[in-house]
Amino acid sequence: MLRNSETDTATRAERGSALRGATESGATGPLAQGREFVWTDADFSRVQALIYQRAGINLHEGKHAMVYSRLSRRLRETGHTSFHDYLGWLETHDGTEWQEFVNALTTNLTAFFREQHHFEILASHLRAKPAGSPWRVWCSAASTGEEPYSIVMTALETLGANAPFKLVASDIDSRVLATAAQGVYRLEALKGLTPAHLQRFFLRGKGGNSGLVRVRPELVKLIEFISVNLIRDDWPFREPFDVVFCRNVMIYFDAPTQRRVLERIHRVLKPGGMLFVGHAENFSESRDLFTLRGKTVYERR
Repeated sequence: MLRNSETDTATRAERGSALRGATESGATGPLAQGREFVWTDADFSRVQALIYQRAGINLHEGKHAMVYSRLSRRLRETGHTSFHDYLGWLETHDGTEWQEFVNALTTNLTAFFREQHHFEILASHLRAKPAGSPWRVWCSAASTGEEPYSIVMTALETLGANAPFKLVASDIDSRVLATAAQGVYRLEALKGLTPAHLQRFFLRGKGGNSGLVRVRPELVKLIEFISVNLIRDDWPFREPFDVVFCRNVMIYFDAPTQRRVLERIHRVLKPGGMLFVGHAENFSESRDLFTLRGKTVYERR
């Protein structure tokens, strides 16, 4: 057994050897030195290629630090000591780690009634059809649930409790989708909601659950939570939708991928159906598919 001083000396030697090896092997990435794991430009390029193949996400060069930080956790979880070994192992296995890899690299920034004008336009659109008309809506980036529950709250307020309304809420990230299905949130996360919303649509926790709220069952029963990868051809929909929310997703895709996804959305939307997108997204080059009808709101041609 090594004494403490001998262990420290051995550890320093191993680190020095690793850093020398990284330099000699061309480890020139922004985080090549002084980190827990060696990180090279080649590692980043492999990650770029893999996440593009799996999720269509186009990682630009400024994402080195984010990718290193998030995937380092996967190395620790899987017991790998280098990105080179982890990525090589990932490429030769087709198990659950692929989902963890995708989960680690997806961003899930969301809030209740984010981009409020969209829900005002949605309410107007819902009122435009005769009372009792059935509605099918798809929220394609459900994240932790704030967006789909905002859609359902808007529908219940506009159409009434017994309206034939159904929402499909999907995401590529299985973990956030599970959170969405649970419908439990910290009270401080509901700042964008009115007191009337809180009273009508949420249950407050008591005792050990104080500070938490749960979405009422009447909202949850209107939503089907499923996993959908937007860049794959296996979308499971058999009936078209009246409305699709695909907000703040396309910004992660390159132009060809955006076009392919828009063509697929066009196929699953009814003629005249509405597409809601993020504030930084513009599809003026797809005028053959959609017509702009409002701020980041499009109508299917």
